[in-house]
Amino acid sequence: MRFSLSSVMALSDAAVITIPLLLFFFGLMVAVGIACRRHSTSVEGFVLGGRSVGPWLTAFAFGTSYFSAVIFVGYAGQFGWNFGLASTWIGLGNAFIGSLMAWSLLGRRTRVMTQHLGSKTMPDFFGKRYSSDRLRIASSFIVFVFLIPYTASLYNGLSSLFNIVFAVPYWVIVLVMAALTGLYVIFGGYMATAVNDFIQGIIMLVGIVVVVAAVLINNGGFEQAVSSLATGEGAGWQYVSFFGSDPVSLLFVVILTSLGTWGLPQMVGKFYSINDEAAVKKGTIISTLFAIVVAGGCYFLGGFGRLYFDSMYVDGKFLGFDKVIPTMLSQLPAAVIALVIVLVLAASMSTLSSLVLTSSSTLALDVINPIVSRRKTTSEKRSVFTMRLLVVFFVALSAVIAILKDTIWQDSVFIAQMMGISWGALAGAFLAPFLYGLYWKKTTRAAVAVSFVFGTGLEIIQLLISMNILRVDGGFIGFVFTNSLYSGVFAMLGGLILVPVVSLITRKTAPAEADAIFACYGKEVVTDVTDSLG
Repeated sequence: MRFSLSSVMALSDAAVITIPLLLFFFGLMVAVGIACRRHSTSVEGFVLGGRSVGPWLTAFAFGTSYFSAVIFVGYAGQFGWNFGLASTWIGLGNAFIGSLMAWSLLGRRTRVMTQHLGSKTMPDFFGKRYSSDRLRIASSFIVFVFLIPYTASLYNGLSSLFNIVFAVPYWVIVLVMAALTGLYVIFGGYMATAVNDFIQGIIMLVGIVVVVAAVLINNGGFEQAVSSLATGEGAGWQYVSFFGSDPVSLLFVVILTSLGTWGLPQMVGKFYSINDEAAVKKGTIISTLFAIVVAGGCYFLGGFGRLYFDSMYVDGKFLGFDKVIPTMLSQLPAAVIALVIVLVLAASMSTLSSLVLTSSSTLALDVINPIVSRRKTTSEKRSVFTMRLLVVFFVALSAVIAILKDTIWQDSVFIAQMMGISWGALAGAFLAPFLYGLYWKKTTRAAVAVSFVFGTGLEIIQLLISMNILRVDGGFIGFVFTNSLYSGVFAMLGGLILVPVVSLITRKTAPAEADAIFACYGKEVVTDVTDSLG
């Protein structure tokens, strides 16, 4: 790509604007963490914010955990390039399936049952809902194994964007982001994460609107940009069509990225902390609108990627999907570039904080504490201290993996594919057991175990195929393992079928025990006539 003198000057201007913004942003994040220390002195306060978090904070925490730099840089670039403007359907699917339906079907019931059972994590829910320590330990192990590569993937794309403005080594960016995120999570726990997520969410909302508008203006306005996308080099009418060039693949992407949130521990965990009925209703609307703007805007922006077709090829070689969005942004005004840098950092740090808090709390509460408590009583103070240590461990581990992937393991299929299958494995294993566990008394321990094995097993096979260790040729099996998108969808849908089928033919939970668990939904409450006609 060639840069003129004017573009170099613009990049210098961008650096001048970006540095103060970053310093203010980092300072604000740490200040929030310190201010929220009083909320993190107990286990419930550190993990769930005392179950008293309002609708705005919960909705933004849900949305910012959902949409990270992986969405903005990686997925928007890849699927926008492949599907054109039809990739906007992915963002709308995320809004209406991944947010609206998730809140409507899971939000209230999750809050009620988890408080009734006294569960603070998803593995803890499985252990208490199905009266099984084995399921609790197994699900904790799945969370540990598959959240680490997912966490490491959040750093992807940061280097490309920062290099537009700064000549900063990738490892420096990773360490700064990891250290600052770990700092405010250690200080303030869930409440600091929720407050910072709200701030980061506002940055994401403003940023994506400004970026989309700037890209359209830079290409002559909406009509001209669409016309160029349909007729320009490397483009075509399929990239402006309603369902794009490959509707089947598009559908699988929508299902995987939307339905998957129903089974991800870091997403479902947001429902544990919401404070009341009104907050659930408001949070549903806020979260959906947030997803429409952020996810819809990201994929809509990526849909115009082929307008930069010439810039995406150097010496006849395609630069890669992760370069699509940075290439688009490099031609924008300095102020917009500075805003995008902060936007992507905000998106990455919000998701990273949610993932490390989920990982550390699960390992501490569901694995370490039960082992320690067999020999001596575990105090609240000791439990919180253990989780803080584990936050440091998980942040450091994710940063090390991200740096190694960019250097020593740059060509490693294993790390790259592990990141791709993490979402599918977690959602495939947990979605069905969690959903049926909230609604159906007859869900059995055996059915949950089958779902764990099926979801993770399918994605491990996908990994082995991607590494050329296994080979599958043709037929339905070959179609399932075409890529991790397809296998991830089949992992989730297969679990939704397997759990009820296995539950009907395996030993049921004792009726009295099941009735006691579901009694939380039958409690009488007094409410105002404005909420119920009586």
